[in-house]
Amino acid sequence: MSVNWNKINRKTHYWGSMVCAIPVFIIIVSGSLLLLKKEFTWIQPATVRGVEKTPSVSFEEILHVAMGVEQAEITSWGDIDRLDVRPNKGVVKIRANNQWEIQLDHATLKILQVAYRRSDFIEALHDGSFFHKKVTLMVFLPAAIVLLVLWLSGMYLFVKTVAKRTAKKNRKKQIVAVN
Repeated sequence: MSVNWNKINRKTHYWGSMVCAIPVFIIIVSGSLLLLKKEFTWIQPATVRGVEKTPSVSFEEILHVAMGVEQAEITSWGDIDRLDVRPNKGVVKIRANNQWEIQLDHATLKILQVAYRRSDFIEALHDGSFFHKKVTLMVFLPAAIVLLVLWLSGMYLFVKTVAKRTAKKNRKKQIVAVN
């Protein structure tokens, strides 16, 4: 019994594309949005520049100012996801757990901007962790492996087709040269 690689390849592509269709769609759409996150403030607020380049405020002062921003709903350090200190831009970004971002001048504590940050949500969609931590390894990783197999088998088909066409052209040239 001989193995028909073309048939196996077609079936691999047929079923493999079904297995990874939804995860790959999510990855493509969210990845495209992430590529544009610096271009659209709807996705990620632009960084506003502060006055000083040397931070001169304490963490307690930062927390106190952040607690005064109603949208962020910060009552303690537990409500803060992270602080992003940008000394060269003179700003501290405070990311609340509810996705609101507060940008403070890190010398004067002046609130430079308060905006909703969607990029973290889009990143969680992109890697599958939005759905559940295990989805990343149990759905998105297998989809990536299937996509790799599809790519490899597609490249095999492409190279095989080009090789056949080249061989056919060479045979025609040899026939013409003989005649």
